[in-house]
Amino acid sequence: MNKNKGFLLILMTAFISGGVVFISKFGVSVVNPYIFTGLKNIVVALLVVCWLLMMKDWRVLKELGKTQWLSLLAVGLVGGSIPFLLYFKGLSMTNAVQAAFIHKTMFVFVALLAVVFLKEKISKNFLIGGFLLFLGNIFLLKILPHQFGSGDLLIFLATLLWASENVLSKHLLKELPARIVIWGRMFFGSIFITLFLLATGQFNLLGSLNLEQAGWVMITAVLLFGYVATWYTGLKYVKVSVAATILLLASPITTLLSVLFLDGSLATNQILGISLIFAALGIIYFYVGKERKSAIVA
Repeated sequence: MNKNKGFLLILMTAFISGGVVFISKFGVSVVNPYIFTGLKNIVVALLVVCWLLMMKDWRVLKELGKTQWLSLLAVGLVGGSIPFLLYFKGLSMTNAVQAAFIHKTMFVFVALLAVVFLKEKISKNFLIGGFLLFLGNIFLLKILPHQFGSGDLLIFLATLLWASENVLSKHLLKELPARIVIWGRMFFGSIFITLFLLATGQFNLLGSLNLEQAGWVMITAVLLFGYVATWYTGLKYVKVSVAATILLLASPITTLLSVLFLDGSLATNQILGISLIFAALGIIYFYVGKERKSAIVA
């Protein structure tokens, strides 16, 4: 039951992620990307603090040991701050489609790290599903990168950091509530981003947003809150390798939203890509279902 619940929560995360990427395109077009990211993360951190207080999880913070505090700090550093700054800087230096493709390789690194550090077992069905998802994204994004510049390197580094943070978070979720891990990522991440804005002389720009810019920040902040809430809660019950692979479903969601609201049309290769991604999702769901039945029998 818990694995099924986790799968559905991660599936919700993928849909939210697809929407966030689509809406963020409008947000970063009218707001400085660093300011957009920083203020959005600060708003989410405040929402998470309120959530923590409502659920009375703040009591758990009093019982955390030194190692747990350091781990939460690391989650905020390698998941909630540095990769965001690297990603948006890299995005300004490379092609957006190529950046998206590089980011979509994250599930490969998550799976490798999960095998090494979490001792997760990767089955043949999972590998088939992962390959189809990867192939589907190649068709969907209409690209197979052949050049690798400095901007691509920054995005690749951000992807590695996010992969590392996902594995670390999965480890922490074995002993801590999901809301505590979410709080660590967003609270400490916001502090690190704020320090970056102060160091680069951009912090004063936070108060210069007009009503339209503030509106885009608030919309994406609410979506990001939904993203972290469903992702980390689901991650508590699902293998991180499986969760990261399911997240690739965000690509066709973004594409479909673009077609629906921007009067676009799907090319043949994109239809093929979306079909492969949904087929892969079915294989992975079947794989999760078999694991769940095996656990019940055991």
